[in-house]
Amino acid sequence: MDEIKKQLTEKLGLSEEMSEQAVDLVLGFVKDKLPESMQGIVDSAINGEMPDTGGLLDKAKGLFGG
Repeated sequence: MDEIKKQLTEKLGLSEEMSEQAVDLVLGFVKDKLPESMQGIVDSAINGEMPDTGGLLDKAKGLFGG
């Protein structure tokens, strides 16, 4: 999260406050589009935690031949 905010500040010239608002807006949009059961995964990832995906990543790998 901090890296995204830093890049928004440096590359787009946004203030730190505006960068934080932009990131919060995008994350809110993404979470609204996800099923409620997956929103916790996003929250965990945002906080730098390795989310418990319940095997979801393994299933996704299978779709792509992984």
